[in-house]
Amino acid sequence: MHMFTRKTEPAAHANESARPSVVSGPSNRAFLPTQSGALLSQGVSIKGSVKFLNELLIDGEVEGTIDSTGTLMLGEHARIRGEIRTKSVKVRGTVEGNIFVTECCELQAGCTLRGDIEAPRLMVDENATFLGSAKVGTRKSLPA
Repeated sequence: MHMFTRKTEPAAHANESARPSVVSGPSNRAFLPTQSGALLSQGVSIKGSVKFLNELLIDGEVEGTIDSTGTLMLGEHARIRGEIRTKSVKVRGTVEGNIFVTECCELQAGCTLRGDIEAPRLMVDENATFLGSAKVGTRKSLPA
């Protein structure tokens, strides 16, 4: 029975994160990793370069370069310091560094980007913070 009495301890901590945006299903649904995807959860901190193939959801901290031909999703707790080079990226957290994508960059509500963007397509939510310059559209009409 000791297991059950210990489970009451985190209840106070759960109240801190009980904001609707964190708990509600719809806002998190886009960030559930698929079977081909990988997850770096909140509390994970990486220094160095990150490489992946298909999909990666980061909700932790990365200091260094993120390099991929796939899709990167940054959760609301993500803090990235470094360059991002991927096929596409969806940002909900904080990025300090430049973003280079070959398809689409999406700055979602609540995110902060301090850095420049180069992307064929850019979507910016009205509640996103973006401090930097953007080069949108591509001179190379042929795929890389």
